[in-house]
Amino acid sequence: MTETTTPAPSSSSEVKLWQGNSSQWIHFWFYALCVVLAIGVVVLTFMMPPALALMLIPVAMWFWRWWLTKTTVFTLTNERLLVTRGIITRHQDNLELYRVRDYCVKQPILLRMLGLGNLELLTSDTMTPNVVISAIRDVEGVREKLRTSVESARDRKRVRQMDVETSDVDAMIGDDQGHHS
Repeated sequence: MTETTTPAPSSSSEVKLWQGNSSQWIHFWFYALCVVLAIGVVVLTFMMPPALALMLIPVAMWFWRWWLTKTTVFTLTNERLLVTRGIITRHQDNLELYRVRDYCVKQPILLRMLGLGNLELLTSDTMTPNVVISAIRDVEGVREKLRTSVESARDRKRVRQMDVETSDVDAMIGDDQGHHS
């Protein structure tokens, strides 16, 4: 993961604040399964030597998962969050920061022991209503950069979030129903 403050190519006013990918530690149990399968293939090879060809299965599974995680890149700028993923076909999601409604940091015990955490975002964007940046280093620092950038983006765009409580909505619906009878 790198941390830079260089201009992004799409706009001269857009500045890259953070870029990184998820840690491979999030796939620990998957990788452990691949190792168990590989050991099983080695044992099977003693009984049937041609079974060694089956070793390609756990190796391919391991490599595919590793590569997929490595090629998923999160880029936070002062205007948006870009999520680029894909091995064969690349896909990029753009989330304008003024659309971020809420965010939280979650650090399960194993991730916390490794110095990692998850950053979860709730947005008003229809394409990406929930975004999870899993198992990243310095999750508190990234959250703080996100928080500051979200507020700045809202101020620049003159966007404010309006929270409506369900009791207020129920009261409005109740009033409307009372007038129609």
